[in-house]
Amino acid sequence: MYSFLFYFLLEVLGVFFLVVSFSVIIIYLTTMFLSALELRDHLRRNRFADYQDIITSPIAPGVSIVAPAFNEGQNIVQNAKSLMSLHYGKFEVIIINDGSKDDTLQKLIDAFELVKTNYAYNYQIECKPVKGVYKSKNESFSKLLVIDKENGGKADALNSGINLASMEIISCIDVDCILSHESLTRMVRPFMEETNRKVIAVGGAIGIANNCDVQDGTVTKYRIPTTLLGRFQVIEYFRAFLMGRMAWTRINGLMLISGAFGFFKRDLVLAVGGYFPKTVGEDMELVVRMRRYMEERKIPYKVGFVPDPLCWTEVPEDESVLSRQRNRWIRGTIETLQLHKVVKLNPRYGVLGLLSYPYWSAFEKFAPIVELLGVLYTLTLIVIGDFSAFYFIALYSMLYLLSLLVSSFSILYEQIAFHNYKDKKDLNKLIFTVLIEPFIIHPKVVLWGLKGHIDFIKGKGGWGQMIRTGFKKSEDRKKFEPETNV
Repeated sequence: MYSFLFYFLLEVLGVFFLVVSFSVIIIYLTTMFLSALELRDHLRRNRFADYQDIITSPIAPGVSIVAPAFNEGQNIVQNAKSLMSLHYGKFEVIIINDGSKDDTLQKLIDAFELVKTNYAYNYQIECKPVKGVYKSKNESFSKLLVIDKENGGKADALNSGINLASMEIISCIDVDCILSHESLTRMVRPFMEETNRKVIAVGGAIGIANNCDVQDGTVTKYRIPTTLLGRFQVIEYFRAFLMGRMAWTRINGLMLISGAFGFFKRDLVLAVGGYFPKTVGEDMELVVRMRRYMEERKIPYKVGFVPDPLCWTEVPEDESVLSRQRNRWIRGTIETLQLHKVVKLNPRYGVLGLLSYPYWSAFEKFAPIVELLGVLYTLTLIVIGDFSAFYFIALYSMLYLLSLLVSSFSILYEQIAFHNYKDKKDLNKLIFTVLIEPFIIHPKVVLWGLKGHIDFIKGKGGWGQMIRTGFKKSEDRKKFEPETNV
């Protein structure tokens, strides 16, 4: 009896993994097609666009840039100057000192002649107590506001900045990101183009600045990272932004806007209660909550995405730091899906409930578990002598070729649309990374995802320490490298 059940279970698992494999193939091919259409339309719309008109337009919305800072004393002044130098007509920069233990606040006070004001702070969204609001005595820095508050984490800090913001659009960013001078003009355009659907949020693509030349807060020359982990993330970001999010934008199913670079309607953010501080996936959770708000009130809406490389960040190239980041990502995904499980397969929520939520559950949340079960299933077949080498090699080869196809096309999309990586040696290295990624890096990503599930079950929270070094290397490159013609 037990033997029959055992072999019956193996047969069921065999069919399950076959269905999953072909589902993955169909989904990724569909994603490639939809993203190609969306990218084509985006390039056509922007071919003759004059973004200078937006800067001077009286109807252009104001933007409040909200940037939390915790122990950023080493680079905070440069980062603040970079944000204030953006090309846009109406914007303000709100930096939140979230209980830093270093000299972040003092450096801001000294560099920008800040003084504490008698500002009547309005706690429209609940957050940790605000100690003070600072403004500059120098008119040259009139766009800058600094909040000093008790430490409450990134989401809590963002909420305190949203309370203070006075503009129509909120731009929530990481303070150590590098923004293109025209980032605001390009990101507000979708809000200005809304017709029969209200644009509630717009996400932007994130570029990787590791090993690039950075001068005066601008990326002046692209290079791929020197490490394998860094190059892997370049390809991963291409897949995520130029393929995945473009495809979801095509069907208005986008559930995630990167916390490093997102634009939101302030009135709607206030209406839904701001960021939820008790999750490490606050960026995804806010977008889902905003979408639920619109769906439940049957208000036509859209979540937009701009694929242009307008924001650059440093990614971790140390394996231990990267593992903590991926651990946090999977925990944030699980938390968001559980908080909004009412959406699951619910026709009331349209694309969000019938497509986006099931996809994130099956192919993001449970992907590491399914892959682990696949490995255990294969090992079991080998042990009992029921292993078909031909079947295994055929299926694995098909999935491997799919991986190569998707990654290669994501690189192709970047080259066609933006062509930032002009050195053929860099492209060759990216292609080599594509070839070896499934064997060397992907198994580690699966293990990090599994660890995230375990930590979630244990109730582990927090972000973990993220060590950053890449921007400094980029700024210092010219001190140590001779000039060469590439």
